[in-house]
Amino acid sequence: MIRAYANSSTPQNALTIFSQMLASSTDPDKYTYPFVIKACSAFSGLNEGQQVHGLVEKCEEMRENLYVQNTLISMYAICGCFEDARKVLGKMPQRDVISWNALLSAFVEKGMMDSARLVFDEMEERNVESWNFMVSGFAKMGFIEEARRVFDEIPVKDVVSWNAVISGYADVGDFSEVLVLFQAMLREKINPDSYTLVNVLSACANLGALSQGEWVYLYIDKNGICIEDVSTWNSMVGGLSINGFGEEAVGIFRKMLEDECKPNEITFVNVLSACSHAGLLIEGLEIFNTMIHEFKIEPTIEHCGCVIDLLSRVGLLEEAKEILKGRTLGHDSPVLWQSLLSSCINYGNMELARDVAEKLLKLDPQDNSGYVQLSNIYASEGKWERVAEVRRNMKSKGVTKEAGCSMIEIDGVVHEFLAGEGFVS
Repeated sequence: MIRAYANSSTPQNALTIFSQMLASSTDPDKYTYPFVIKACSAFSGLNEGQQVHGLVEKCEEMRENLYVQNTLISMYAICGCFEDARKVLGKMPQRDVISWNALLSAFVEKGMMDSARLVFDEMEERNVESWNFMVSGFAKMGFIEEARRVFDEIPVKDVVSWNAVISGYADVGDFSEVLVLFQAMLREKINPDSYTLVNVLSACANLGALSQGEWVYLYIDKNGICIEDVSTWNSMVGGLSINGFGEEAVGIFRKMLEDECKPNEITFVNVLSACSHAGLLIEGLEIFNTMIHEFKIEPTIEHCGCVIDLLSRVGLLEEAKEILKGRTLGHDSPVLWQSLLSSCINYGNMELARDVAEKLLKLDPQDNSGYVQLSNIYASEGKWERVAEVRRNMKSKGVTKEAGCSMIEIDGVVHEFLAGEGFVS
């Protein structure tokens, strides 16, 4: 029961069971203590952990047990008591690499890389995990050159080592080096995982390296790499979308569905945005309908905005308006109507622009831009009486148009001009 609670969302209950165990005069053993200490770590229960440590100190067998002592180091380090963690480490009759890694990982997790470096240099032995902690720690702090130096010194690298340095270069925007490292990784016969491939695909997208990106897609498909984490898929789709690879983003989205990974709201924002910027009308509308009817996801302003933009880019303004009029599609959002209004004006469809502007004013009567745009539409049609009516409505509702402003420097003095006024210094 202690083990179950220690690994649950209510680790405090492990301490309750442990107290009952002591009250029943049942002695805890080398299997009990690690789980109790782990439970203390889980909720940062320093006081409770110190009390358990006191019990450990009373038992010679527990004082000499490597596993028990290692969990104590982890507990103190997780709670931020690094001196106490070091004291436990220093008093241990024998230590292994796990003992050192417990302290090292805690410093890395806290971003205390100077302290981590001291521990790393002091370590009696290191394994690949020790090296990986240092590489990822420096990389996450943005110290990519130091991360690379440590990486190059690793005797035997694993996929985690490569991922740490690759993601580090991706984070600082050095996408060329990401691809260089990826190619080196393959030459070393290290099989990339989904985490590697996300960073590489992002690099390909940022560099416009379409052929290499396509190779990565084929690699994923050929090797049957299963990406279960939806956030990983979202990163791939989003990275391609942002960098203008709309068709490739849709391709990754379809593979996501083939692999039976359920997309979420973010997935659809990313792929609909990709369709919009790439002009993939049929694909975008199909995906939008799939989102609503198959995955039962209620469209948000972001989803609708992508679809409105998609339709507007190809001049399907009436269809965009119908989308906005849908009962459940965020039709009361002034932001979406404003987007449609801008598209109507750009395409010169003043009749529809007038209807949209009037709708916009109903939604947000205090927005001066709506009045100005409607006034301009009427003016372009020569309907001066309607222009005057719009201005009267503005005045009656207390809506004011911000005056235009210009500035000019004369003899070292900056003067500000407001529309309809002289200048003031």
